[in-house]
Amino acid sequence: MGAIYKKELRAYFTTPVGYIFVAALLLLSAVAFSFTTLQVQSWHTTQYFTLTLFIYVVLVPVLTMKSFSEERRTKTEQMLLTSPVSLTGMVMAKYFAAMTLLSGVVLVTAIYWIPLYEYGEPETAVLIGNMIALILAGSAFVGVGLFISSLTENQMVSCVVTIVVILLFLVATFANSYINSPALRTMLRWISVFSRFGNFNNGIFDIAAVLYYLSITAVGIFLTVRVYEKRRWG
Repeated sequence: MGAIYKKELRAYFTTPVGYIFVAALLLLSAVAFSFTTLQVQSWHTTQYFTLTLFIYVVLVPVLTMKSFSEERRTKTEQMLLTSPVSLTGMVMAKYFAAMTLLSGVVLVTAIYWIPLYEYGEPETAVLIGNMIALILAGSAFVGVGLFISSLTENQMVSCVVTIVVILLFLVATFANSYINSPALRTMLRWISVFSRFGNFNNGIFDIAAVLYYLSITAVGIFLTVRVYEKRRWG
């Protein structure tokens, strides 16, 4: 598992994918932070973290699109399927590699907070809670992206489908105003990543939301393992 993890992490920087992801996330989050806090001299960060969550819609699929699609396209997945590492270990290694890169960049963005303390009184606990929520939401999206990547050998298809699915998770709750069915509205609220993220913006460390994000991650990883179990014995 360790060897696959190192290989995957290294692969992000032997191709443009890793550099594009790091540069784009740092640039877009910096722009979002500038316009939502620095330009208006506000220490409230609700809009900043919300915009960063939506930045994930495009960037997380870029991070995950080649995880398994590239293996299928280049026919190297047979090496993974016949390696001594369990399928779960193989999938987890790819997951941890993606999360190492994503979490590392998100943590670096904490430097944006420094100016807030010069002209305001931000609540550090709220900032940290939002940072944790960003990483957890990113984890859920990575789980979804890995599963979709395992279904196709075309990276662009993987990327586009992942974008659509993540966007649906985010905007599900906004459709409630157009739906009359109480049951359907409840279901959309339940699957909405955005509505649960709002609790962290309001300074509430929502344990239920944490479990929800981890559950999506676990389901994504489980389904990916199942895809490869079927492929191994199919």
